[in-house]
Amino acid sequence: MFAEEIRRAAEVAPRVKLPEVAALLWRAFGAGQVTETEAEALSNLIEARKVAPTLIGAPRRAVGSRPRTDASMARRRRWAASGRLPPAIATRFTLAETAVLAVVACEIVRRDDCRMCIDHIAAVAGVSRSTVKNALRQARTLGLLTIEERAQTAWRNLSNVVRIVSQEWTAWMRLARRTLPQGGGVKSVTRTNTQELELRGKQRLQPSKKLPERQGRLQASGSRKAAQVAKLG
Repeated sequence: MFAEEIRRAAEVAPRVKLPEVAALLWRAFGAGQVTETEAEALSNLIEARKVAPTLIGAPRRAVGSRPRTDASMARRRRWAASGRLPPAIATRFTLAETAVLAVVACEIVRRDDCRMCIDHIAAVAGVSRSTVKNALRQARTLGLLTIEERAQTAWRNLSNVVRIVSQEWTAWMRLARRTLPQGGGVKSVTRTNTQELELRGKQRLQPSKKLPERQGRLQASGSRKAAQVAKLG
């Protein structure tokens, strides 16, 4: 009976407690409570526990807003750098949370409020659902926006309606909207009159039919002399 208790203690005791279990074993052996065969088996068990490698726990699963692909990380960085938030407000959030709020701000500029579901915002911003919830919760706590919940039944809700109430953020979006380029460049196509250029080129290449003035005078003088010689003959 005592040997069985020592065995259980040797199996479950931490490695630093094994010397105490071994000391208890040899005291019990000296007192005659454990036989020599049992003492040898228990001693081997304790020594095996001492040299056994420590089991390393399984690697922690990636959770939170860590991107799963390079494309999602690229989307996150683009949205965070889009300038949809004032710098003073953007410094209060992480890169992923800034990307979430940038998506929300872009939707609000387009339709005056944001009714995108959490999964949709997460997919566009390249983050997780938890990051979207944390960003909206933190922004509401800071008084930057309001979230209207639209419960339909006990088990079904419509997407929340998010509206920006921060005057600083609203003024920033108005300023950004005015500074966006409204078109640019040449609106109508300016064509080149290639036909006129071709005609001009052909005229330059054609030889002139008009003789030089000096050459014409020489030819006329030669004709008169030939006529005089013919009369004399």
